[in-house]
Amino acid sequence: MLAPLFLLWPMSVAITYVVAQHIANVPYDRGLVHDLRLLAGQVRLEEGRATLHLSDSARGALRTDETGNISWLALDGNGQYLGGDRSLPLPDELGVPQPGTVLYADGTVGGFSLRLAYTWMEPGPAGSPPVLLAVAQTMEKRTQLANDIIKGVIIPQFAVLPVAVLLVWFGLSRGVAPLNALQQRLRARRPSDLSPIDARAAPTEIAPLVGAMNELLDRLSANSAAQRRFVADAAHQLKTPLAGLRTQAELALLDASPDEMQSSLRQLLAGSERATRLVNQLLLLARAEHQDPDGLVACDLNMLASQQTALWVTHALSRHIDLGFEPAPQAAPIHGSPLQLAELLNNLIDNALRYTPNGGRVTVRIACDGSQARLEVEDSGPGIPVCERERVFDRFYRVLGTRTDGSGLGLAIVREIAQKHHADVDIADPAVTTPDRTGTLIRVVFPAALS
Repeated sequence: MLAPLFLLWPMSVAITYVVAQHIANVPYDRGLVHDLRLLAGQVRLEEGRATLHLSDSARGALRTDETGNISWLALDGNGQYLGGDRSLPLPDELGVPQPGTVLYADGTVGGFSLRLAYTWMEPGPAGSPPVLLAVAQTMEKRTQLANDIIKGVIIPQFAVLPVAVLLVWFGLSRGVAPLNALQQRLRARRPSDLSPIDARAAPTEIAPLVGAMNELLDRLSANSAAQRRFVADAAHQLKTPLAGLRTQAELALLDASPDEMQSSLRQLLAGSERATRLVNQLLLLARAEHQDPDGLVACDLNMLASQQTALWVTHALSRHIDLGFEPAPQAAPIHGSPLQLAELLNNLIDNALRYTPNGGRVTVRIACDGSQARLEVEDSGPGIPVCERERVFDRFYRVLGTRTDGSGLGLAIVREIAQKHHADVDIADPAVTTPDRTGTLIRVVFPAALS
């Protein structure tokens, strides 16, 4: 604030000087007009010629007055001298005579600056040759008045400016003191301290900023807590397959028979596959959590579902499971990440195939009604009890009583990807069920992409 203040002050001085010059000119110019009228009153028309007869009082008034030294000149229509100071300078271009109009110009005589006022008058009837009248005045009085005005304005500013600087400095220092205190408190915080900022300790003007910072801290705190839980759960889940791998490796190192060696190696292979699948799903879940929701592109859910379902046909045939695909009659456009959507489909189909017994059926279905696109994966497995349908989306949670191998991350990944796509996920019963096979229907509803 001080820098603009110091820049504006010279501008203020310059503007004051121009204004003072104008103010000083006004009364003195009026005096020149008065002198022109006085001089015009002394012109007569005699025998068709303009003559000038000055009275003593007029001569004295035109010699000098209270506004300064006066010089004057009178010329007839032919440029003949009628009276006055012959050295008085006239403008180079007088232009067309305009009787009654007073014009002004600046000039110099003998090194002295002059202010010149001139006009034309008709000494007789309309149409008679005009007479040029001019009066001039030295600039000393005007300059003195302008200087007095400037001093009257500028000198108080020299006293006011330092006071203004001190007041600005004091006011800003007091104003930013709470901000400095807030800055110090934030710098003194531990990296793990994500507690909200006390809004009462900050100025009311930045209350919205403090509120936004508190919202950010809340999100960071929730994200940090989720990451801690994720790391703890992942470590706990990895502990079991790693312990099994170590046990089988120790057994293989013992002096065992070839059959026992082969059995331990098979167990090692199976355990490593489970650990690899768990690690891959953990990485996939981490990528899904950090997927940019704004980096979505237009894609066709029909085409994506058809491509991913085809990849599981061989696996389904090996277990004699009827894997079917029912596309929507028309395209199902949505905004999404093809890679993330493929992972969502793969997890849903993999889950359905895992929990569907041999000889069962799994159907992938797409529907679109213009405002939304629906992805449904229906299986003929044992189903999920209603009381556990919300919990199965939690990480590492598995329905009790199931003997199928799994990490408990499949549906958690599905929900995370769906949320990034502004989609809703729910679990329902299939339209057709049997007493021994209730089955499960998982539905993901996406907002349709508007063309």
